[in-house]
Amino acid sequence: MRFQLQPADQAFQDEVRSFLADNLPAELSDKVKHNQGVGKAELAGWTQTLNAQGWAAPNWPKEHGGTGWSLIRRHIFDVECRAAHAPQLSAFGFNMVGPAIIKYGSAEQQAEYLPKILSADTWWCQGYSEPRAGSDLASVGTTAIQDGDEYLVNGQKIWTSGAELADWIFCLVRTNSDVQQQRGISFLLIDMRSPGVTVEPLYAFNGKRLWNQVFLTDVRVPMANRLGEQDRGWTVAKSLLGDERLLVSRVAENKRMLSIVRDALGSNFGMDETLQAKADQLELRLLALEMTSVRMLTEADAGGQIGAEPSMLKLKGSELVQAMDELLFEIIGHWVLPNDRKNQGLALVPGEELAPQAAEFVASGRYHHRGYTIAGGTSEVQHNIIAKQVLGL
Repeated sequence: MRFQLQPADQAFQDEVRSFLADNLPAELSDKVKHNQGVGKAELAGWTQTLNAQGWAAPNWPKEHGGTGWSLIRRHIFDVECRAAHAPQLSAFGFNMVGPAIIKYGSAEQQAEYLPKILSADTWWCQGYSEPRAGSDLASVGTTAIQDGDEYLVNGQKIWTSGAELADWIFCLVRTNSDVQQQRGISFLLIDMRSPGVTVEPLYAFNGKRLWNQVFLTDVRVPMANRLGEQDRGWTVAKSLLGDERLLVSRVAENKRMLSIVRDALGSNFGMDETLQAKADQLELRLLALEMTSVRMLTEADAGGQIGAEPSMLKLKGSELVQAMDELLFEIIGHWVLPNDRKNQGLALVPGEELAPQAAEFVASGRYHHRGYTIAGGTSEVQHNIIAKQVLGL
């Protein structure tokens, strides 16, 4: 069974496809398809193209520059963008701090920060995790001590993706150590150019700079940069983490990856019946995932209350990405290694320069996506949520 769109939604899908065909640069799409790095300027340009169309922030209210789309239309838009290999916009700005500013920010904060996210004039990163506060964010130890109309911030953040490119960082800091952990945390917006902010890289085993450490040493932050009430930042953080919980299935990404798998099977890697059968099995899993996701989105659009069921979407979607990676790795075969070496700037042995483009970054992508079943709540956590809150065990 395949999900059938309503006529109005089908027309919307056609509109999105036409827009992408006319406006998405072919060279940018090709970079995304082959997992090559997309530069900040390129991503800013695509952000501005979408913003000119009014489509940069599908999850924002219309009064703040968003689209006002239903969840189903947001799903359609995501699927079509990923199918066209369009780069994903900065989640830290559009999906995280932007919605938090809309919900908890003052009118002045909204006027200052939101337009600059939409226009790609300001880039954000997230300062949550610390060396001793990863999964347990309530244990955050970075301190912010009030000094007049400023905070004096000291501490360390880790696994900070994109910090080397960011203009601002949104941080959880401890403003009160005399109360229950969650009640003594505040949510600060910090200019990365402030004196005392230091960024140091963290490299993955394949040589890529995927994360950073951010050190905050006597950083002065105006109290006007606090989002929400003092000591109530945990409420802001929980809201931010929960805003996108119905859109965690990775259906769009899995569809994009399945198309790459199909392309590889039909290319000069050759058709293999066993590998074809594996691809067919993954497509069946993907269809089941999409039907389950669409059912929940439709129910939510109709005003229904969705409980812990999205944990199933997160669990199965992230597992399916990894299964797609494994099959693609198997299809590409020995060509994955020379391409990974080439893309890291390492020397090739004779003959390796003939490796096909489809092999690029397949190996590093496979290993990077191992984190999908950890980020956003580990699979073990999702199993526990499903067992307790869905099955009542």
